[in-house]
Amino acid sequence: MIRPEQPWHVPVRLEDVPETGLHFDLVAGEHVRSGLAALAGVPDMPRLEAAIDVARYGNGLRATGRVSATVGQTCVVTLEPMENQVDQLIDVIFAPSSTGDFADQNAAFEADEPPEVLSDGTADLGAIAAELLLLGIDPYPRKPGAEFAPPAEKGAATTPFAALAKLKDAKN
Repeated sequence: MIRPEQPWHVPVRLEDVPETGLHFDLVAGEHVRSGLAALAGVPDMPRLEAAIDVARYGNGLRATGRVSATVGQTCVVTLEPMENQVDQLIDVIFAPSSTGDFADQNAAFEADEPPEVLSDGTADLGAIAAELLLLGIDPYPRKPGAEFAPPAEKGAATTPFAALAKLKDAKN
């Protein structure tokens, strides 16, 4: 479950979660934020936080909460720097790996997604929060009110071959 390319790790062992559950307020440090910014291909991530409740769920765990961040990006229209707010819900089930059919194991859980596998009885809350954060980053950020308008040329044809026609005319 722990991958070296994933910079945020918050392992929680199944046996450490009481029947009443646990609450985690996570605030990522500079090293984690810069690593995730590089992974996401964004210039900056000045804020990254998660609030996660972990409870026992069958023979596994269920993590619910939210991850939020401020992400520095570049507007795709104006090419100016901007900041976006990302806010993603977390609702993930962790199940122990089994030698049985994974479809049978998945049927035991009532979730939209198949469960994550507990690795050696451990759930990595940081990895799940980071994954959901990365999915929530807008790949084409646009500043409010920014609209693309192609440059208008006076008297130019609006066909894709207008530029070729200009070259032909210039040659003659």
